Amino acid sequence: MATLIIAEAGVNHNGDIALAHKLIDIAAEAGADAVKFQTFSADNLTTNTAPKANYQKLNDNAKNQLDMLKSLELLPKQFEELSDHCHRSGITFLSTAFGIEELKLLLKLGIGAIKVPSGEITHLQLLREMALEASNNQLPVYLSTGMSTLGEVESALQIFLDAGMSRSEITLLHCLSAYPAPEDQVNLNAIKTLSLAFNCPVGYSDHTIGITAPVVAVSLGAKIIEKHITLNNNLPGPDHKASMEPKLFQNMVQAIRTTEKLLGDGIKTIQPAEKETRIVARRSLRAAKDIKAGELFTSKNIIAKRPGNGINPMNLDDFIGTKALRDFHETESLDGKKNESE
Repeated sequence: MATLIIAEAGVNHNGDIALAHKLIDIAAEAGADAVKFQTFSADNLTTNTAPKANYQKLNDNAKNQLDMLKSLELLPKQFEELSDHCHRSGITFLSTAFGIEELKLLLKLGIGAIKVPSGEITHLQLLREMALEASNNQLPVYLSTGMSTLGEVESALQIFLDAGMSRSEITLLHCLSAYPAPEDQVNLNAIKTLSLAFNCPVGYSDHTIGITAPVVAVSLGAKIIEKHITLNNNLPGPDHKASMEPKLFQNMVQAIRTTEKLLGDGIKTIQPAEKETRIVARRSLRAAKDIKAGELFTSKNIIAKRPGNGINPMNLDDFIGTKALRDFHETESLDGKKNESE
């Protein structure tokens, strides 16, 4: 199954609905399967004393987190427009709900999945509502695990399992919640850890610079890749610096699709492209010299030479000590049906 690639538009629209529409267009053009926004009420999400993270201080001029988030809010009607735009563009509309009212809005808009952001993995009330709606509406769940211990992941996951969801319906997203994420802390091997610990599909939400980490994640078994997308890394706003511009995002999509082809299905078998080479490069059992009918086959009169369109040399012992039932010319391929035991 192909990796699901999510273009994380997030709040990179900077509160501008026209820019949000452009993000949908560039995500679709880059080959993403889905584009995801963030749906929240700043007043319900944070207090007016909540500080900004260091990366937010560097990339945003708002004095505190509340002011920053207020400038990045979109209205319910605007999310309806974005959902319609995605439908017309043939790309799945997703958005992260940071509250129960926002979740209900997104469900009315026909959201394609329920995304749990890393920051909400301990928000019990919201998790219970998400689990109930995911189960009732048969929606997949993408559960980000940034900043989490295995115990916290287990507790959040259990809420969805208790609501009647199966493990196969819940994808855990490994994530390093730093923007941009330092390479020496990304710990992509945690993808395998999460898979073994919880027997769920695992994906990766990436905040590194470049395309290497997502491609490696796919090679480690990631079923979903989520990556921030922006029109320009130099735009003001908290997430643009850790996002990909359109051309690089497109390169990432292409690299992931190439990686999928390279990985294959894991079944070790002779591939179509090898069949001709197999004949050319392998050897067959042949007469090392002229052999007369009735003559015994020995290690002296049998040789293995190319091409490999005859008897497999691994069958040499089946010939040694048996009689040739016909004449063989030097280098002629042996025929397993035309010999008999002494």
